[in-house]
Amino acid sequence: MPLTLEEAQTVIAGAHEHASQLGIHIAVAVVDEGGHLQALGRMDGAPALSAQIAESKAVGAALWHRDGDSLAAVHRERAGFFAQVDRLVRMPLIPGLGSVLIRRGDAVLGAVGVSGAAPAQDKECAETGLASLTL
Repeated sequence: MPLTLEEAQTVIAGAHEHASQLGIHIAVAVVDEGGHLQALGRMDGAPALSAQIAESKAVGAALWHRDGDSLAAVHRERAGFFAQVDRLVRMPLIPGLGSVLIRRGDAVLGAVGVSGAAPAQDKECAETGLASLTL
């Protein structure tokens, strides 16, 4: 069963709540298994570009079936190949901390991407948002 809109919004709300506790402002994007945007929320005060970066992080994770830190390793180790794959999708892929796969059992349902804070904080917010779900 695919991720529902309600579940995507739950992830965003959980990430936003955690960001508020940290005193930061972020954007959170949830994409489906094909990398298509399902829901997006940018907190007041988050950088304007953070919404696009969050979506690009999520798209990369969903399409490669890798969390952002693992995707960054592929980018470092196989930069030429990564660059070619990046050209095949509808938007640039951003590897790095702040994107986490969404799974139900062994199935990848999509990914959550976060941007607007330090990379480790983006990752922490993505993981906390995802932990808001009962999959």
